[in-house]
Amino acid sequence: MGVRFEAVLPNGGALELGASVPRRGNRASRWLARLAFRMWGWRIAGGFPDVPKAIVVVAPHTTNWDLLVAMLTAFAIGLRISWLGKHTLFRWPLRPLMLWLDGVPVRRNSGSGTVAKLVETMRGRETMVLAVAPEGTRRAVSGWRMGFAHVAVGAGVPVVPVGFDWGRRVVAIGPAFTLTGDLAADERTLRGWFAQAELDLDAPVPAP
Repeated sequence: MGVRFEAVLPNGGALELGASVPRRGNRASRWLARLAFRMWGWRIAGGFPDVPKAIVVVAPHTTNWDLLVAMLTAFAIGLRISWLGKHTLFRWPLRPLMLWLDGVPVRRNSGSGTVAKLVETMRGRETMVLAVAPEGTRRAVSGWRMGFAHVAVGAGVPVVPVGFDWGRRVVAIGPAFTLTGDLAADERTLRGWFAQAELDLDAPVPAP
């Protein structure tokens, strides 16, 4: 049986971005990324909201392969994303590639200084989609690092949850959430979406 690129999208939509969303690549790069998805057996569920700025919250973060899946997803739909990476990833010879992929090097012990810089950066740009992993590590954790929430509230941008389901090889893209600044409540809201998305992904995925 041949491989297929399957997408479950709301309201019969297509893998197209809204006019406000920052874009990257062209028809050829989208085709190549979708081909890679076909061969790897992955599919995308959901469509990216039509917003010029957002923080994408990716979970669960269980493997370094998550970065490749995220980048393939972005190229497949033509989305330009920035992402935070441990500063050691940006050493030679990988540094030029990481910067070309819009990586932002951070030091884990920099704390509030990083948050303030990201707020300033997002406020100063017309468009920016920043991807973060709230677990902060590939190990199992009981709570999220909520620095992204401070950035979202400070910069006045929504949060878009994206879930990786390695068992079924599905990338689930959620709606845009406006955070309240109540960290506990915001975390519960986002975790609720991830819990529901996991249940939804148990259903059969129809062909496009």
